[in-house]
Amino acid sequence: MFTQTLTRRVLGSSLVDLLTGPHGVDRYTELVSPTWTQNDARARVVAVRRSTPRSVTLLLEPNDAFPGFKSGQHVNLSVDIDGRRRTRCYSPASAEGQRLLELTIGRHEGGLVSEHLYRNARPGMVVGLEKVGGDFVLPAIRPRRILLISGGSGITPVMSMLRTLQAEQYAGRVSFIHYARSREEACYHDELAAMPRVRVLHGYTRTPNDGDLQGYFDAEHLQAAMPNPDAVYVCGPPALVAAVREQCPDTISESFVPPVFTVPANPSGGQVSFLGSTVSVVDDGRTLLEQAEAAGLQPTSGCRMGICHSCTCRKTGGAVRNLITGAISTAESEDIQICVSVPVGDVEIDL
Repeated sequence: MFTQTLTRRVLGSSLVDLLTGPHGVDRYTELVSPTWTQNDARARVVAVRRSTPRSVTLLLEPNDAFPGFKSGQHVNLSVDIDGRRRTRCYSPASAEGQRLLELTIGRHEGGLVSEHLYRNARPGMVVGLEKVGGDFVLPAIRPRRILLISGGSGITPVMSMLRTLQAEQYAGRVSFIHYARSREEACYHDELAAMPRVRVLHGYTRTPNDGDLQGYFDAEHLQAAMPNPDAVYVCGPPALVAAVREQCPDTISESFVPPVFTVPANPSGGQVSFLGSTVSVVDDGRTLLEQAEAAGLQPTSGCRMGICHSCTCRKTGGAVRNLITGAISTAESEDIQICVSVPVGDVEIDL
C-alpha cells in the first residue's frame, strides 16, 4: 500500500508532468498497463457472468481515477468496437463504496454495445469509465419505509440501493418488486431470495402464473408489497413508471428509454452546418446526431436519450428544439445534446 501511494504521488508531481509534456504521464504509463493512468478513469474486467439469456454481468476493477458513485447513479462505459470508441450509460448494481464495480447489462435488439459485451466480454478486457451522474439516489437521511420497484434491466440501480441499505444495516422496512419476462430472465433472483429483512415480490409478464404477482403494477401490487410507503423508487419502462406514479404521485423515477419521436412530414428545411468539417446538410427533421452520422461524420455519442451527455456539442448559431422538454433555444453560443435536439431553421454546430 505504501509503495502504491508513493508511486501515485510521484506520478502526480508537477516535475513528472513537465518532463512528460505535452502528452502527460498517462500516455506513457498506459503503455505499461492500460489502467495505470492518473486522469483517465478506466477499469479492468475481472469476472464475467452470463446468468440469464438476455444479460451479461461484468465485475470491474476501476483505477484510482474513477471517482466512485452514489447508489442509483449511472456511469458512462466506453468500449472499442471495430476501431471506434462507443459509449453507453449503465447503472452499477454494486453497493455504494465497494472496491469492485458490478454492471449487469441487458441485451437489446440491435444494441451494438450490449450485444458486443454479451458476446465478447472477458476477464482482462479494459473499458473506459467516464462521467458519473444522475439524481436517482437515496436521500442522506433514509426514509423509514422504502418501496423499490424495477422492470427488466432497470433492476441495476435499484439493486445498488438495496445492497447499500443492506451494507449499512438499514433499520427501517424495505420491500422490492421486480418485473421480468420470465423467471429465467429475472436477474439476481437467488440473491434476492436469500436477502434478510427484505420483502421481495416478482411479477413475470410472459409466464404470469410463475410469479408472486399477477399482471402489471396496480393498487393490489402496492398493497401486497408495502401499503403507505414513505418513499418509492422505480426504474424501468415508461409504462411501469406511469403505473407506479398513478398510485404514488411522489415516486422518484428513472427510465432508460429513448424519447419517442416521429420525423415531421414537413421539416424546417434549414441549412445545418457542421463546423470543423466541410459538411452541411438540409434539415430533414431528424436529430442533429442522426443527420451528422447520415452525412458521414462520427460525433461522439452514448445513450442517445439525453442522459449521458457524451454527445454534447457547441451550438454557435441558430435555434434547436429539445425533444425531451420541447423547449426551443435561440442562444447564439451554448452547449446542447445533439442526440435529443432537432434544428429549427438554420443551425451551426461545432462537432
